[in-house]
Amino acid sequence: MGSPKIVQADLANAAHQAGIVELLNMYASEPLQGGQPLDDEVQSRLIQGLAAQPNGRYFLAIRDDEAVGLAICFIGFSTFRALPLLNIHDLAVHRDFRGQGIGTRLLDAAEQEAIRLGCCKLTLEVQQENTKARRLYERVGFDSGGPVGAASSFMTKTLA
Repeated sequence: MGSPKIVQADLANAAHQAGIVELLNMYASEPLQGGQPLDDEVQSRLIQGLAAQPNGRYFLAIRDDEAVGLAICFIGFSTFRALPLLNIHDLAVHRDFRGQGIGTRLLDAAEQEAIRLGCCKLTLEVQQENTKARRLYERVGFDSGGPVGAASSFMTKTLA
């Protein structure tokens, strides 16, 4: 069993599709993410929805033909810098493969894509209680401070 290969996901590839759905189901089932797998209806339209996003960038960690890690990213725009940015929307590593540097390698792939696209920054959101993820993000250079060092917080309003 070798080190996983990081690839840009091919949403037309059935194995990549299955890996994305499986890893997102695992991620959604984590207690910090709600503890429930994706609804069947969501699963049925997920790949088509991702494929329809011209600003999407999707990375998989593949080991022995199995998807063991995932980064779902979307290109956004920084109004303060008037440049694109890359938001890491989801980062998930299969629980059996955590602690092996796969998350770091997926973050590096996202960073390399951001550089290639001329982005001014990478962004992500992480729950305060998710200390392992926070340590990873801090270790690779993310911080929670704004221009004056104020802590940032991510808030949502769910729409019907």
